[in-house]
Amino acid sequence: MLTFLTYDEEHHRIAVLNVPELADQQAGVAGVHHVAFTYGSLAELIGNYERAKELGIEPVWCTNHGPTTSLYYRDPDGNQLELQVENFDTIEESTRFFYSPEFAENPIGVDFDPSELVRRFHAGESEAGLKKRPHVGARRFDSTVKIV
Repeated sequence: MLTFLTYDEEHHRIAVLNVPELADQQAGVAGVHHVAFTYGSLAELIGNYERAKELGIEPVWCTNHGPTTSLYYRDPDGNQLELQVENFDTIEESTRFFYSPEFAENPIGVDFDPSELVRRFHAGESEAGLKKRPHVGARRFDSTVKIV
């Protein structure tokens, strides 16, 4: 269903996803679902979110995948960008999460309201606490999950 590929210390550089019931790609069309950029801290990610929001640019999907807290944006051509921050301090911690029962139960993530994340951050909650993925139970890739 989901495979991660890497060539260095990053937990993944490429993710290959098998989505059931996905429509066939149109002939002659090639593309990439999205490209991700990692920020050094949650403060930097939130700062960029606030800057973009002031310009009228808002994410189309916000989710805590577990290993990352991610904001997905679309550019005017429909290309998708993921702006993220690592939730674990080491690659070993991230890798353990990928093999955990929690990830097996929910490989997608827990969606969140970015304005609520910003409010909690400015109220003084710790980055570690804000980046910890809440447990919401099962969430699987199927025809009801919208992959933006």
